[in-house]
Amino acid sequence: MVSEGGSRPWGRLTDYIGLGVVSARFSRDLLEEVLNRAVGREKRSRRLPAHVVMRFVIAMGLFFSESYDEVMRRLVGNLRRLGSWDDDWQVPSKSAITQARQRLGSAPMKLLFERAAMPLAGPGTKGAWLAGRRLMAIDVTSFDVADTEANLQRFGRTRSGPKASAYPKLNLAGLAECGSHALVGAVIGKARDGERTLITDLAGNVGPGMLVLADAGLFSFDGFNRYAATGADLAWRVGSQVSLGNLGWLADGSYLALIYAPGLGEARRARLAAETRNGAEIPADLARLVRVVEYSVPERNPAGELIVVVTTVLDPHDISALELAAAYHQRWEEESVFDEIKTDLRGKGEVLRSKTPELVEQQLWGLLLAHYAIRALLLDAADPAGYDPDRMSFIKGLRVVRRQVTDQAAITP
Repeated sequence: MVSEGGSRPWGRLTDYIGLGVVSARFSRDLLEEVLNRAVGREKRSRRLPAHVVMRFVIAMGLFFSESYDEVMRRLVGNLRRLGSWDDDWQVPSKSAITQARQRLGSAPMKLLFERAAMPLAGPGTKGAWLAGRRLMAIDVTSFDVADTEANLQRFGRTRSGPKASAYPKLNLAGLAECGSHALVGAVIGKARDGERTLITDLAGNVGPGMLVLADAGLFSFDGFNRYAATGADLAWRVGSQVSLGNLGWLADGSYLALIYAPGLGEARRARLAAETRNGAEIPADLARLVRVVEYSVPERNPAGELIVVVTTVLDPHDISALELAAAYHQRWEEESVFDEIKTDLRGKGEVLRSKTPELVEQQLWGLLLAHYAIRALLLDAADPAGYDPDRMSFIKGLRVVRRQVTDQAAITP
């Protein structure tokens, strides 16, 4: 890792605070650009300037279970090596750190994620592409947050009465790059926000050259159309309740079909399918032409559950049914992404401990940025060796980063 400041440090002590993995991925220039856009330039020099607090929030994600002052101690741990340690500088108190976080707010961290979290896979990255398209997946998960009145009012609980969740919860919709396990889009919502509603705002993160995968619980006619309008190709699973108007079988065993807007009766759907077979134009507000791939995976589901995937890729010569079936199971990579964030980084069963909604969201953006930085580090190691980066152990990478920082942090507070 290359530290900022060149071969010899100069300037204020706080200019050189940074973890190697954080500094390498989120440069000082990028932090300043984000801060200028989000909050404007700071009016006076502080002991904890905003760019330092942003790095601190990301470091909280790397050391989730540590106290605030311990995280700060690790953050400044490389200063002695740099020769820029100031004996008069002390690790700020917990209250000072909290006040600095309150001044920063969540907007700069959100903007930093939006600016920095881009797809990582290159043209030669294994497992990242299908027929020239970047494999992406969308999904939704939830996080417990500290049980304070402010958090409860903002996020709410799942269910109510005796069945209510023990903690307030937030929902997170995420867009992940399957090949790298990098989360490159995220939307934060309340406990009772519907999954189909939350993923709406993720559509702005996708576009041409992508194949976006989603599970049946996320499918809706309007949502599918919104994502398709971005120019991305889609392969979304649908449940048995979704009506499909079969228009004819194709050579690879898939078939063309219509999906319908909600509220259409059976007779109207049948009439639309018949008119389409006869060459009529499809009313875009009522139906959409898709290709359907149906298959089962007996070794995983002996009962023979039928998996039904609808796709915007209409030509079987472009991507065959077998290739689409294999690609759809890449959607489970996002399950692994969420597990890395919620289990490996946060710790299984841990709670986002910030007491106010603003700081909860700030902390979550920091957690996502910490995950992204480590995943970028793993891809940088995998690509030159020709390895598939999503087969590299995230927890081992995290341990290396933590160990490196801990070795640097032997400084008396």
